[in-house]
Amino acid sequence: MITRRRAGLAAMAVATLALTAACGSSDNQSAGNIPTQDQVQPAGAGSDSKYGSSGSGQGDGYGGQAGGDSGAAPQTAPSAGTLALHQDAKLGPVVTDSKGMTLYRFDKDTAKPPKSNCSGSCATTWPVVPADGAQAPAGIAKSALGSVTRADGTKQLTIGGWPAYRYAKDTKPGDTKGQGVGGTWNALAADGKKAGAQEPGDVSVLNQPELGDILVDGKGMTLYRFNKDSAWPMKFGCNDACLDTWKPAKPADRSKLKGIPSKLISTVTRPDGLRQLAVDCWPVYTFTGDKQPGDINGQGKMGLWFAVSKEGKKITTTPEG
Repeated sequence: MITRRRAGLAAMAVATLALTAACGSSDNQSAGNIPTQDQVQPAGAGSDSKYGSSGSGQGDGYGGQAGGDSGAAPQTAPSAGTLALHQDAKLGPVVTDSKGMTLYRFDKDTAKPPKSNCSGSCATTWPVVPADGAQAPAGIAKSALGSVTRADGTKQLTIGGWPAYRYAKDTKPGDTKGQGVGGTWNALAADGKKAGAQEPGDVSVLNQPELGDILVDGKGMTLYRFNKDSAWPMKFGCNDACLDTWKPAKPADRSKLKGIPSKLISTVTRPDGLRQLAVDCWPVYTFTGDKQPGDINGQGKMGLWFAVSKEGKKITTTPEG
């Protein structure tokens, strides 16, 4: 009887020890004693957010602690579809997916050769953008798009060689909440560089893949001049119904120009009293058929409408297609 009781107590002790060891193993892993890539948590993570806080604690950046790609599959993300350029008031043109969600790059990645160093929890907060189905709009050179094969075999979109990501805290089109997080994350520009190298001006220079450097207004829209206008003597050939399609550009503040000499910028007054931007004395317009920065749907229309170079001259290059 005593022998059976002692045997039973011994069995219970072994079971208790085994259970304690298992819990201890789990605790040790979460403490980092048995590290795995998938267990790396975003720095500053807390109970206030599913993805953690973006505070200024050491290691902030959501991925700054995540090393090379471990092979763990990143969070499933939808295709980017046909990319777009969105004119942000502070950053200028930034790359978005087809739904208007901002795409980002990570300073700890590399572009030459392309390599992603964001995986595990980093890739949960910064979902990778699949390469499949991604297409370039008019404002992004087709040659700028590429892909990098991650350790798990999936292909991630690259822009100018830089792997592209979305940010989990961006909830609506045009959000740029990921800009500057941890000092290592930046919205993507059309060429893969960091967006926001300079704030947009009332008139700026945009590098358009087919036409080269062209002038754009404060919203990033292409500026055109009309052959039936004239600079001297001043004549306006676009009137009445023409103005439904070609909108006179708003006058610019000469202190808010980017990449163009102020001497080329002036303001002219139309016959109806409307004040209009002029470049090298030529009235300039935007085209209602252009929908985003980089669009040049008005170029060469009727053989009369042409984009303007940063020197103030008309560009007669005919876009492909």
